Amino acid sequence: MANGQLTYKGAVYPWHCDHMGHMNVMWYVGKFDEATWAFFASLTLTPASLRQSGRGMAALEQNLVYKREALPGDTLEIYSRPVEIKTRTIRFIHEMMDVESGEISATCELVAAHLDTEARKAIPLPDAVHEAARSLL
Repeated sequence: MANGQLTYKGAVYPWHCDHMGHMNVMWYVGKFDEATWAFFASLTLTPASLRQSGRGMAALEQNLVYKREALPGDTLEIYSRPVEIKTRTIRFIHEMMDVESGEISATCELVAAHLDTEARKAIPLPDAVHEAARSLL
């Protein structure tokens, strides 16, 4: 069973699959990316707030672990939670779960930095982000 907050819910379609018959890695990455933006929004890092403040988020590290194949027709959920929050970065993990079996299909751990988009450098995360993340740790 996955831990954290629900940040993605969807299905595996045949066009998500490669010649081996299971979901291709590009779709795992895409689904984890969608979950990332839902997770950031839950921490007050919404697209509108980032645009309005001249801020952004950038991935620094990403580690994926594939545990079971996702096949056409499978329904998936991704649950996300922070693991560590520092001044300028946040480390978090996504767990992709097969809804029918309850098994974890894949995990993705990321480290992301908060950026000043004009200066193109990492800056401190807002206090509200620290508070929201700490409440989920």
